[in-house]
Amino acid sequence: MTPYSKGHAPADLFDGLRTRPSQVWGAVRLVPLVRDEPVADLRLHPRIHAGHGVVDLGRKGSYCSYIPHSFVAEWTGDGSPAAAYGTQLSAGRAEQESVAAVELHFHRRMARQEARRRLRFLPLHLALEGYLALHFGGPTIAWEEWSRQAVRQGLSPRVEAAYLGLHVPGLADALSVFEIHPGQCGVLVYLADALAAAFVVPHPEDYRTLHPTLVQDLYGDLVHHYATLMPPVADFRARIAGTGIRSLGELRAAAAEETDRWAEFHDTTMAAGLVEQESVWQPVRRMGRFTLSRFLPEFRPKQDNHIGEAITDEHGRTVYLKTFRLSENQVRRGFLLSRLAAHDWHLADTAAEFGIDSAALAQRLETAGFGRLLRQRR
Repeated sequence: MTPYSKGHAPADLFDGLRTRPSQVWGAVRLVPLVRDEPVADLRLHPRIHAGHGVVDLGRKGSYCSYIPHSFVAEWTGDGSPAAAYGTQLSAGRAEQESVAAVELHFHRRMARQEARRRLRFLPLHLALEGYLALHFGGPTIAWEEWSRQAVRQGLSPRVEAAYLGLHVPGLADALSVFEIHPGQCGVLVYLADALAAAFVVPHPEDYRTLHPTLVQDLYGDLVHHYATLMPPVADFRARIAGTGIRSLGELRAAAAEETDRWAEFHDTTMAAGLVEQESVWQPVRRMGRFTLSRFLPEFRPKQDNHIGEAITDEHGRTVYLKTFRLSENQVRRGFLLSRLAAHDWHLADTAAEFGIDSAALAQRLETAGFGRLLRQRR
């Protein structure tokens, strides 16, 4: 697989999308994104699963996770419009008898080609797997500070926890009352005005179909914390001065000016943590003129850090996007691993970069949950 690099990053993550006025429900703010021209030759369709599943990664092993659905991408090779796969009516499964144990579904690979122009992939799993696999092999040199387990098995097992969207207070209610705009192809989800997630699809009809799946996505503990403890956010209401407006045309122009002003504020201020973050991208699968990729941030402590996955066209325009905001602890773990790898896992050299000694760095690793990697001295 092609390694991560900055060269694959799109110039503008939201190119071709326009920001519309936000809608507020308690601490949740939803900001719709609309396209002037829908992408007609790539369509997305959900495939619903029972919940828990096992993903076979081939020679890399397998893992268990909560998998409520996968996305099926269908595209054409000549730019002609495509239909979303699986839109036929079918009988429900409610008549099935309940089982005594949790049923597991087995998935081959996170992204698997099912037909010549059809790809099934597990949303967010590509992004999260990229984070979990960060320097997964462990120390590249067997320095005496690292334990035998760290040298032999690396970071295995590597586990991170997240909240289901249904368990984020207020999110399900906000999404259920959310008014979908004409031409809407995406949404930015804020909790207490902190950007929690971005979701973009190629076509407005895909968005209407996939909008309910947002409550089945995974969200970081920071998002759950904000949703639980923070008070309702204020709605940004546009105010148009009555003086100087003498016709409906002037009133329409003034309303459009307020909408543009809000969009500029949102894109340059509220979404700046995602739009302006430095990230490295890794192509995962070519899909005709489209490319499925995932990306990682440069792990900046005490700042917004988002991981994600995206489908871009041959011009670098984003036609699909799904992001996950890392918590501060997850950022700290990614930052420590990145700096250790940059110094070939030499503890003293890494500590020197931080301006501390090796003992203090070892304490930081212990606090971050990597204590088992260090050799225990008696």
